[in-house]
Amino acid sequence: MDAAVKSALAKDRTIDITTTGRRSGELRRIETWFYNVDGRVFLSGTPGRRDWYANLAAKAEFVFHLKQSVNADLPARARLVTDPAERREIVEGIFRTRAASGDVDRWVEGSPIAEVVFEP
Repeated sequence: MDAAVKSALAKDRTIDITTTGRRSGELRRIETWFYNVDGRVFLSGTPGRRDWYANLAAKAEFVFHLKQSVNADLPARARLVTDPAERREIVEGIFRTRAASGDVDRWVEGSPIAEVVFEP
């Protein structure tokens, strides 16, 4: 991974992702946010259902599109985070790194959380 991409993963936030529709099999591209917590990259959001998360549950491979400080299409795999203790650690990290606040328990219980594992 080159230096510009590493820098973008450390400081950018808004990206697109392309997933494969779980029922249709069609490619779906949407804009979303990502979070870098202690060098690990996560997709998440406020509590609730997300089609992108359901798509990743059906097919973990997707494309992570950087589009702010650098343009890059990065092949990736999602690792859905389901363990409550790990979810809590990640949510607390998101709030800490983004200087955000919220109901940690609500996020732990109901937010989609997927770790992004970049393909070599």
